[in-house]
Parts: sequence; structure tokens; C-alpha cells
Amino acid sequence: FTGEICAFKIHGQEMPFEAVVLNKTSGEGRLRARSPIDCELQKEYTFIIQAYDCGSGPSGMNWKKSHKAVVHIQVKDVNEFSPAFKESVYRATVTEGKIYDSILQVEAIDEDCSPQYSQICNYEIVTTDVPFAIDRNGNIRNTEKLSYDKQHQYEIMVTAFDCGQKHATEDVLVRVNVKPVCKPGWQDWNKRIEYKPGSGSIPLFPSIHLETCDGPVSSIRTTIELQTNYIGKGCDRETYSEKSLQKLCGASSGAIDLLPSPSATTNWTAGLLMDNNDMIFKFDGKQGAKIPDGIVPKNLTDQFTITLWMKHGPSPGLRAEKETILCNSDKTEMNRHHYALYVHNCRLVFLLRKDFDQADTFRPAEFHWKLDQICDKEWHYYIVNVEFPVVTLYMDGTTYEPYLVTNDWPIHPSHIAMQLTVGACWQGGEVTKPRFAQYFHGSLASLTIRPGKIESQKVISCLQACKEGLDINSLESLGQGIKYHFNPSQSVLVMEGDDIENINQALRKVSYINFRQFPTAGVRRLKVSSKVQCFGEDVCISIPDIDAYVMVFQANEPKITISGMDHFARPAAQFESERGVTLLPDIRIVSTVTKMEHPVDLKEHDKAKKPVLLEEMLHNLDFCDILVIGAELDPEQECLELDHVELQGKHLDATNSTAGYSIYGVDSMHNYEQVLRQIRYRNWYTSATFDRKFKVKCSELNGRYTSNEFNLEVNILHSSNSNFMDHVNHMIVQPQFLQSVHHPEASITAIHNSVVPSVATIVIIICVSILIFIITLGVYRIRTAHQHSSADNEGSKENEMDWDDSALTITVNPMEKYEKPHQTEEESEEEDIEDEDEDTTSAESDDSEEEEEEEEEDEEEVIVRKADKQNSTRQEQLEWD
Repeated sequence: FTGEICAFKIHGQEMPFEAVVLNKTSGEGRLRARSPIDCELQKEYTFIIQAYDCGSGPSGMNWKKSHKAVVHIQVKDVNEFSPAFKESVYRATVTEGKIYDSILQVEAIDEDCSPQYSQICNYEIVTTDVPFAIDRNGNIRNTEKLSYDKQHQYEIMVTAFDCGQKHATEDVLVRVNVKPVCKPGWQDWNKRIEYKPGSGSIPLFPSIHLETCDGPVSSIRTTIELQTNYIGKGCDRETYSEKSLQKLCGASSGAIDLLPSPSATTNWTAGLLMDNNDMIFKFDGKQGAKIPDGIVPKNLTDQFTITLWMKHGPSPGLRAEKETILCNSDKTEMNRHHYALYVHNCRLVFLLRKDFDQADTFRPAEFHWKLDQICDKEWHYYIVNVEFPVVTLYMDGTTYEPYLVTNDWPIHPSHIAMQLTVGACWQGGEVTKPRFAQYFHGSLASLTIRPGKIESQKVISCLQACKEGLDINSLESLGQGIKYHFNPSQSVLVMEGDDIENINQALRKVSYINFRQFPTAGVRRLKVSSKVQCFGEDVCISIPDIDAYVMVFQANEPKITISGMDHFARPAAQFESERGVTLLPDIRIVSTVTKMEHPVDLKEHDKAKKPVLLEEMLHNLDFCDILVIGAELDPEQECLELDHVELQGKHLDATNSTAGYSIYGVDSMHNYEQVLRQIRYRNWYTSATFDRKFKVKCSELNGRYTSNEFNLEVNILHSSNSNFMDHVNHMIVQPQFLQSVHHPEASITAIHNSVVPSVATIVIIICVSILIFIITLGVYRIRTAHQHSSADNEGSKENEMDWDDSALTITVNPMEKYEKPHQTEEESEEEDIEDEDEDTTSAESDDSEEEEEEEEEDEEEVIVRKADKQNSTRQEQLEWD
């Protein structure tokens, strides 16, 4: 036993190994693990081992041990773990336009214990078609310049590999944000600003602020410009006639409109090109207009005023010729210009040659102004105030003195007639055939001449005032360091300050305002330009302009309705009286607006636009015409009249003619109603006239909105009984007996011709039914009382009915035709009895009221009896007696 090896013993605490003897004789043994070995827990082990012999017997008693041997064990690694990234998401921000060496670094780890399997040997971008690359250390870079406009953010997926080529189980997300290069300029503003009529003042840029990119700004100057050149007359002005505007502004009376809207009385502008909405006349170098004689006085005094709106560009052609705006020249024989206003080489020239008098001396004759605005293709308002020998020009409210005044001899007197023209000058002499010359190229509007008066500065400012413009909300809160300035028409605003935040606050308060009740719809362009001053000598930043626009919506169009009594009759005596008959005693002018609304709570198929009628809308009118339908008035026997005291205190004028009566001027509907109710019709020779028909029509904004045509019929009653008129007027409103004459045009819009039956109509029907019953009962009793005397009257009334006009009137419907029936003797007798009954009842009653009532009943009875016979043929029409 002593020569054999019986055991091996390991010294060390809780070593996961054991040694077993394989051959006792040879001493061979094996070292093995008692439990699984994990490299990640412990990479190597070192311990001491000793061998023991078998001693004196098999039990191992008295055994001997060997020397100590050191055992060193290394654990070999297995690639069991995959790489994992330290972060769940990686983020980075880059500025556009730059190439980066490294935008950011991603990092993955592996839990394997050996260098081979625990080290990350490679990274890879999984997302395709992205402008990024990654190196083996995890550094991501961009491969091309990035653009903020092209893409604001990139999202890429990245994976990692260990050196055993095992890749990560989960890829990692990398977000790269692209920020724009800091560009100085205005931020947070909208290109389109919407404006609804009646909104008052709305801010244009409520959230705007200036980005300076930390530049060393010392002061900033900002100009806000509202561009409205393409709108009629340069901005949203009222499109009333120049005459009406001058009255509104308090100008002197007597202005003569040389470019009025074409009409029967002002037909010289009929052949000109015209923009009807704004009363603008366009001259293309081929047109001129002759002003008829008598419109403008032949010889102007030393004081007069010429006003006009003009839009003019550079003269066409290499050799610029004179372009005539207004010219007064000889009509025949000679070619002398007495006075003229024309454009020549972008200069405005006024020519005034006085007639010869005692002093045959040089006098100022030509006045020249050189202004850039004359050829800038934009609208400007010009006023030439002549106070001879001083002539002053006002352009857009600003005074300009002539830079050149040329003297000339006065014109020697002659008996040649003169011709006043617009848009060209009349060449009456020195040519084989008289013709127009020196044509104007451009647009003109509101050309007037006022003899004997010059305008004040206040009136001039009012006439050229604009109804829309820029505004500043709460001026007091602008701040101490802000300076601002408006141009006269408030279309340009300049603000200056040295604090950027104050400028931001001030620009947020700039607003757009339009005072017109019915503004011109469309676009108003906005331009904001800024200049910056910097500290020191640094290169100063440049701020790009803002180009935006205000979208003005279409106003709800008003519907102007004229209503009132459209048919009446009066005795001839009233028409022949000194005051005549009031035509429109109860005329009513109402304006309403219809809005289209979308109901929210309806189903899809019910969501049709439904009109909602709003309450009355108050606005002005600018003319009302009462026109005669049919033959014009005969001035020998009839006329329309109005006391001119009715126009006092109002902005109204009136003209009278055989065709009708015109009231014009910008004033309220109430004032127009008041004046129309005072117009009277007189006819002092009524025997030949039985009726007259009139038509009333009103307008707002020079015909932009017009009313319905209200038709009126007036009947002249040729009767000796003054009470007849009352009966006719009572009978007109009874539809069962008489049908009023209604014109279809008027009945469409007149309020009292409503198709829907009203409560008043039902009440009238009931009252008329009761009245019929009472009449029938009365007739029955009258017949019974006078039955015995009918035979005595029979012989005298066989051939023809003899009416006693003193107490009898018959009302018949003038619209119906009647035939004289072949009456039997009984029918004739019945009618004769009725005639006699009426005579009897009239004679028996002394009280005028009772007489009226009974006459009315008998008249109604006749009408009922006639109506019962309507089945018989009718050939002959009865006329009013």
C-alpha cells in the first residue's frame, strides 16, 4: 500500500474543482470541475494540490503527502453575448451648409470576457440613402452639405459588431436636426392678411419680430408701404361724382363737371373709353371730347379753379409732343389757344392768354411745373388755383410754385367762336380740315372747372383724402424711443428707433383700416423695407423686405327697395289748384342685406346655404329720379314742383325737366324720403288728361347699387261730386270689387304687394263679406218700400237711362270691358228702379255722412250686379266720367 497513490487534495477556499485518482500504481489522476465554469464570473483560478499515498493500509492511515504543486487554470471565453448600445436614442443638431468631421459618437458594449469577443470592432449605418457615414469608433459625419429647406430632420438607424462578427440585437436611432443658418430678417409674419368690410382697424403683423443674429445693431429704420396704385384713383376712394364730393367737402358751389358720366343731357363723354365703377376715362391718343357751348362761361374771370385726377406715364415716341388735358381754342379760321392745361416732356404746363384790353403789355401766359409724379404711371390729384397773375398748383394736397413763368402778348379781340375740348385740342384753322390734335395718353377723372372761385387748403385736403390706409393702434404705447411719420394719404409709414424690442412692439401695432361701407374688393399689396445701422465699422447686416398683401373681401351688397302707394285717383280740381297733388306722400326707401350662412347642426345633404335676411342697413344715396312714363310733360299745362326750401340743410340739389325730376347729392335715405314726399304734380288744364304714370329709381355710389323701379299711376277724375274721390280710394283697396292697376315691375319688390296674405287682408275680406250682406238686406228693403211706385216710372225710362249727376255716382273698374247687353224690359225696369231708389234715398237724407254711406252702398250694389253679368260677351269699355 505504501507504494501506491490513493488521493489528491486541493487547498483553497471553495474551488469549483476536484482531483480524482485514475491509477494508484502509476499515480495518474484527473482534475475536473465540480460545477459550470463561467469566464464572465472568473477568468482564471490558482490553487495548490498535494498527493497522498495509501499509508500502512487500505484505510489510508499514516499516509504520506507529497510536496505542494501550484495549479494555474485559465477559462476560455465563448462568444455568447451581442453588442448593446449605451443610449436608447442619440440626438445631434447641425447647421446647414457645413461639412462636419464628427457630428456625434455612438458607443456599444459587449459583456463577453475575452478581448476577442468583448471588443466592438465595427459600426454600420443601416438606413439607406442618407448623407451620413460612420467610422469604426462610432463617429458619425455628414457626407454632403445639408439644407434646412430640403429637410429639417434626419432619422438614421445604426448597428455595432464585436470582433467575433456578432452584431447588436437592437439597432439604435440617431436623430440629426438641421437648423438654418441664422439670417437677419423679420420672423413670424403672414403673407396674407384677410379684411372683412366693417372690421375697422386690424393689425397687420401681430407677432412679428426681428432676428439680427446677434449683430451689433445701433438703430433701425422701417418703412411700411400700402401699395394701391392699380385701384381706381390710387386708393379706395368713394366713387361718388366730383360734384357730390365737392359738396360733401364744403367746396364753393358752381363747379362744372367736364367729364360727367354719359347721359341724355351730358352726352359729350359717350364716345370715350370709361371704367364705369370709378368714373375714370382712358385716353389712348386717338380720342377727344368737345364740350358743348354754354356749359362753361366764354370768358373766365381772374379767379377760377381747375381740378382733376390724372394717371400719366412717359410720352410715347422719340419726339415728345404736347398732350392736351383741357384746351380752349378758336373753333374756325385761326388756331389760337386761349387757355389750356397740357403735359409736355413730363412737365405740367398751364397756358392762359388774356384778351386785349387798354394795356397792351406783356403778361404772364405760361406756367411750368416739373414733377416726377407727372410720369410715374400712378394716380395723383391736381388742383390749379388761378388768381391772376398768380397761379398755384396743388398735387396730392401739397403746394408747388411754377419753376418757369413765360410772358406773352394778350390776344387781340375777334368774333371767332371758341371750342373747349378735353383729351385733345381742336385745331380749327391753319389746316385744310378742322380736326383734333395734341392727343392725351393716360387716364383722367373728375375734371372740373369752377369760374370765379379758388379752393381753400382744407377743401383740397378733403377732396384728395383716401378712405383706406395704414393706422397705429394705441399711439401712446409706442415707447419713448420711437419716431414715426405718415405721408398725407397714410399709405406710407416710417418708424425709427434704436431698441430692437421697441421696434418689434411698434410694428405689431401697425394696422390696416378701410372706412368705406362698400369697399372695393381685391388685393392691397404691402411692402416693409428696413435699414440697419451698426456700431463701429463692422459690415452691417442686410434685412430682406417683406412682401405681403391684404385681401379685402366683397361687402354684402345692399338691396334698395322703394315702396308706397302705387295708384291713386284725385278730382281734377286738386290737380288744377295752386299746390297740385303730392305724388309720393308715403314713399319708403329701405335697404337690406342678405348674408349666406352654413347651419352647423344639419345633416350633410341639408347643409345648403340658407339666406338670412338681416335688419335694415343705413347708408347714403346719391340720386333719385322721378321719370315720366309715356309722353313727356307738356310745359304749357303740367309740371312737377318742389319747394327749394325742402333742400336747405341737406347735401341735395334738384333739376327739373319735361322728362321728370332728379334729386342728387350724397345724403341719407331719410333725407331723400323727406324730399320725395314733397314733390307735387300740377296740371292746370286737365280736360285732355285722364291719367299719368311715373317711375321712381334711386342709386348709391353712382349707380353701383340701384333700387327697384317703383311705378306710380295717378288718375284724374273729371266729376262734379267731390266725394267721389274718397269712394274711389276706398274701393281700390277692396280686391273683391276693384282690381288696382299694378305694374309687374313694381309689384316684384313693393312691400304692400306681397304675395303672402297678411292678417290685414283676411280682416278686409271678412269686413267686405259683412258689408255685402248689409247691402243685400238694404236693397231688399228699399225694393219692398218702393215696389208700388215702379210702374209710374216705367214709361219714362224705356229707351235709355238718364242719370241725375247731382246725387248719383257709379264706380266701375277701368280695367274691365263691358258690353251693353240686349236687355229685356224686366232688366231695364230693375235698373231704373235702382236709379230711382238712389234718388229717393239721397233726397230723404239731410245728413252728409248718411248720404255718403248710402251712396257708397248703392255704388257697390251696381258693381255687384255688373259683376254677376260677366258671363255675357263684352265689347265696349266704359270710361271714367
